[in-house]
Amino acid sequence: MSIIKFNRRFPMFNQFFPDMLHLDPIFTDELTSKNNWIPSINVIENEKNFEIEVAAPGFGKKDFNVSIDENVLIISAESKNELKENEEKFTRHEFYYNSFERSFTLPNSIDLNKEISAKYNSGVLRIHLEKLVVLKNEEHRKIIEIA
Repeated sequence: MSIIKFNRRFPMFNQFFPDMLHLDPIFTDELTSKNNWIPSINVIENEKNFEIEVAAPGFGKKDFNVSIDENVLIISAESKNELKENEEKFTRHEFYYNSFERSFTLPNSIDLNKEISAKYNSGVLRIHLEKLVVLKNEEHRKIIEIA
């Protein structure tokens, strides 16, 4: 949304260049709003576990909610910061709210019975998920004697 409407200096160009170059509909407030920010995520698969890293600077440990619902990992956070400055004849209040939610369908190889841990340090949330222990073919084999 523009505060000041563009005023063309040469009205004759209006007939040659109509508002086809008008970019307001492309760059709306909804597109560029901080509320539409989504953190970058790394998923690292090792032999025995998965590590998920969420780059979310500016949040505190208490701002996060991490849950699993029907094999879907849900990571969300909401941050509310308020800055107040009081001077002799001037008061300024600034509010900043930021939130996001990401969800991932977990593979069947995740062991939901084992402890799932999460740590937040230096702007990065790390979630540790253990894999199920898969037995080798020889350990699955049972020999049945024929009588």
